Amino acid sequence: MHKQGMKAWVVPLAIATSAWVKWSIGLGDYSGHATPPMFGDYEAQRHWMELAIHLAPQQWYTYDLQYWGLDYPPLTAYISWLCGKVGSLIDPSWFAFEESRGIETYNSKLFMRSTVVALDMLVYVPALYAFTRIWHKSRSLRTQHASLLILLFQPALLLVDFGHFQYNSVMLGLTLLALNSFAVGRDLLGAVCFVLSLAFKQMALYYAPVIGSYLLGKCIFLGPVQGTRLFIRLAVVTLSSFTLLFAPFLPPIAPLSTFFAAISRIFPFARGLFEDKVANFWCFTNVTLVKWKQLFLGKESRLIKLSAALTVAGFLPAVFGLLWGSFKTRLRTHPQVVSREGEARAISLAAPARTPSPTLPLLLYALLTTSMSFFLFSFQVHEKTILLPLLPLTLLLSGATVGDEVYSLGILGNVVGVFSMWPLLKRDGLGVQYIATLLLWCRLVGYNPFCLRLDSFVGLLSTAVNAAMILLHPLELIVTPPNRYPDLFPVLNVLVSTPVFGFIWLWSIKRGIEVGWALGGLPGSGTDRGFKDHDDGNPTEELLNLPTAGPVKSMRREHGARAVSLGHASGLTLASTSGYRDPRRRAVDRLRGSSAGIDE
Repeated sequence: MHKQGMKAWVVPLAIATSAWVKWSIGLGDYSGHATPPMFGDYEAQRHWMELAIHLAPQQWYTYDLQYWGLDYPPLTAYISWLCGKVGSLIDPSWFAFEESRGIETYNSKLFMRSTVVALDMLVYVPALYAFTRIWHKSRSLRTQHASLLILLFQPALLLVDFGHFQYNSVMLGLTLLALNSFAVGRDLLGAVCFVLSLAFKQMALYYAPVIGSYLLGKCIFLGPVQGTRLFIRLAVVTLSSFTLLFAPFLPPIAPLSTFFAAISRIFPFARGLFEDKVANFWCFTNVTLVKWKQLFLGKESRLIKLSAALTVAGFLPAVFGLLWGSFKTRLRTHPQVVSREGEARAISLAAPARTPSPTLPLLLYALLTTSMSFFLFSFQVHEKTILLPLLPLTLLLSGATVGDEVYSLGILGNVVGVFSMWPLLKRDGLGVQYIATLLLWCRLVGYNPFCLRLDSFVGLLSTAVNAAMILLHPLELIVTPPNRYPDLFPVLNVLVSTPVFGFIWLWSIKRGIEVGWALGGLPGSGTDRGFKDHDDGNPTEELLNLPTAGPVKSMRREHGARAVSLGHASGLTLASTSGYRDPRRRAVDRLRGSSAGIDE
């Protein structure tokens, strides 16, 4: 279409085609179809709409918890209320109180499917488009369009939301809007968007350590005055947003017990370490090494603490990298700058309020690290939560060069992510959709899963994993598991998928270290870019404190260029529209102006 002069049609046609694919997936079965008495996730979402429009908010988290009691944060309930109200105007029988349980009429299913597509189009799709325009602004229009196609047709989300039936695209879209806001320096707006994401699904907590570290690091970067001002504003906006969202469950509107009832439903530690076979550390080692539930029988609190400790240890490198990078690149004041008139003045290296943090290139790698850490090590993980690590991984893939490491691992992670959900999709009767969406996406990204790749470790890993996945599917069709091992194939799925997720987690930490080194130097390396005091009266060169030779310089050039290609350069390009490019370069210009007697 680019060659035929139809560039303006690429985006609307891509979005329209993705909507058609989503509708097509929705023609199949869904979670709990014709399976009383609980009817699966589809009925859970419909039932919450029923509760929301018939009960007061104070009863949402306490009414008949045995039949799909609400266990998501309030924003889910508010949106359920809105959908239920609209649906009741069309046909009140769809949400008749207690009488509509298990309803599966054609029109009611059509309405429910429509709500998923509508919310996806209102939140997630605009967030994806904004991402390609903001984070890839320095790239060609062709690259931006290719990136949008990769993101729109990501198979895991399509299968879960439009097949299995959920609204994960709303949570992910709100998180992505937060990332877009950070990239253009609108940190307060980004904080509100992330609070909304948390208030829609508590799984967004997988991102919280990194989002909090990025914002705290931004405060450190800006220095004591502007940083403290931003910190106070962020605290006020975040607390106000949470308070407003939880207001119906807090005094004086409701007793405090109502709030605690909601919290106990949102964080269900009583369910145990895991339920189904999930491709994470606990299920993998439970099969290969130790029976965790037996080892900690009657000591569930210790198991929770162990899970929390491993999770924190897993994402700590990402948090430390963001904070250290902000500290090393922080803006400081030069103590002695001599003007033409001989007057000693202190020059503050101040940055505009909408300056993206220098650690922005680290953000997606850090999000991948922390979300994968939660998926691998945290308590009560579901197969569907692989969607959270897949978001930053796919965002990184969207800006990668064909054949490089990010490209190869991004595709492998997405393919294995879909494969890891196969037991869930099989129960839902989504086998055709599973194969079709996976092959469609592989075609779009130019990936042939049947091709041998022997030129690198990642290539060898991809070849071995693809062969295992391709082999397991026909075996599952023709081989009946022995009575002693009824979960044979789900267990084999875990054994294939978990090592890949573990490798991607370790790789994200490695990449975070490389990009962090490129931006600000490693701890104790002496290569930080912060300002240092010098006595020669000419701070222009020392201000940037860049190495001039040696391996550090080449490493920075290699990884720094890759880092800025996705987000950092885009952020600086956007900021330049307001007369700003780089705070340190601007500070150099100010210092030179001071030496020339120019009063800024």
